Amino acid sequence: MRKNKDVKDYIRTIVDFPHEGIMFRDVTTLFADPRGFRMAIDQMLHPFAGERIDKVVGLEARGFIMGGAIAHQLSVGFVPVRKKGKLPGTTISEEYTLEYGEAIVEIHDDAIQPGEKILVVDDLLATGGTAKAGIKLIERLGGEIIACSFIIDLPELGGRKKLEDMGMNVSVLCEFDGL
Repeated sequence: MRKNKDVKDYIRTIVDFPHEGIMFRDVTTLFADPRGFRMAIDQMLHPFAGERIDKVVGLEARGFIMGGAIAHQLSVGFVPVRKKGKLPGTTISEEYTLEYGEAIVEIHDDAIQPGEKILVVDDLLATGGTAKAGIKLIERLGGEIIACSFIIDLPELGGRKKLEDMGMNVSVLCEFDGL
C-alpha cells in the first residue's frame, strides 16, 4: 500500500447504487477521515490563492459540507443553492434536466449582491445540470463566478465541457471513469 494517499484514495465506490449499473462515488469516507478532509479542502482552495472571493456557493447537498469548510478557511460568507421548497425566504429558482427527469433549485434573492466574486463548490461533476442551474441563479443576482470547484469529475458524462462552454473555470481534484 502507498504511504502517501491522495484524495481519490479516500473515496469509496458503491456498485449498483442507487440503480443497477451505477458506480456511486461516495465522498462520505473522505469527509470522515480528518487527513483526507483537510487535504481536499486545502487542494480545493489552492488554485484560488490570492484571488478575491466574496462568497462560496455550495450546491445541495454535499456541496454544503465542502463549501462551508472552504468559506470558513477564506473568512467569507456561504450561500446554499437548495432544492425547491427548502429555503424559508424569498427565492429565485431555476429548472434543469436530469438523466431521469427534471428538478428545480433555488437561492435566496438577496444572498448575492451584484459584483460579488463567487466560488461554486460541489462534490461531483457529472452531467453538469445542477452546476449549470446554480450558475444561472448566481448570474441572475449579478454575482461574478471566479470558478467552479469539485472533488470528482466523471468525464464521460460531459459536465465539465458544458461548464467550460459557458466560460467557467473548472477545477477538479480527481476523475473516475464510468457512471
